[in-house]
Amino acid sequence: MAKPGRKRARDAARAQARSRNEEPGEGGADEAVAFIAEQVASLRKLAERHELGVLHYLLGMTKLEAEEHLRLRSKRKLS
Repeated sequence: MAKPGRKRARDAARAQARSRNEEPGEGGADEAVAFIAEQVASLRKLAERHELGVLHYLLGMTKLEAEEHLRLRSKRKLS
């Protein structure tokens, strides 16, 4: 039978290991999607500047998908 304090120590060690794997500023799915939408917009401009049509199109679709995700999440939070 394990000592009662060992379980708490094990749980604390796991939580600390998880926090070390997370990047600073990771605030959840909404923050990640907003960041992705912002970065994709920059990449899309770059693709357009270099006349990379298919990449420009795909990055545009990615941006729309991210914005739609944010719109739906905020709509659900309001209800």
